[in-house]
Amino acid sequence: MMSKNTICLWYDGAALEAATFYAKTFPDSAVGAVYRAPGDYPAGKQGDVLTVEFTVMGIPCLGLNGGSGVAHTHAFSFQVATDDQAETDRLWNAIIDNGGQPNACGWCQDKWGLSWQITPRALSAAITDADTAAAKRAFEAMMTMTKIDIAAIEAARRG
Repeated sequence: MMSKNTICLWYDGAALEAATFYAKTFPDSAVGAVYRAPGDYPAGKQGDVLTVEFTVMGIPCLGLNGGSGVAHTHAFSFQVATDDQAETDRLWNAIIDNGGQPNACGWCQDKWGLSWQITPRALSAAITDADTAAAKRAFEAMMTMTKIDIAAIEAARRG
């Protein structure tokens, strides 16, 4: 049964491929029902995969093979809180090594154009530190990074 509120993500024919990648990469993720088009439509033919139900870290999603012309933007992203550098590296590298692109401050894009923020909990704690000077140092260190380096963030926080 479909959730009352589901994130719908538009793909150009790759919804099942993307859902399968997310399911094998992120914990608490899975591919659910795959629905095929009952007739021809602008982006495909009868019998093509039209929609895919899946979850990403417990969040219900629907992949829609809507065709070309609708690109993902940074206005929507999944923010993934990681517990340590090993988890940060694993998730970041999985996205990048699967055709993705790095971006600034812990952001990257998967090969389908969807944005991900791979954000260590240590970074969130550092930039919200009650010691505003420590928070500023950590923030300034983050601004120079692509993938977040927790040791460098913690060193900057300490001064």
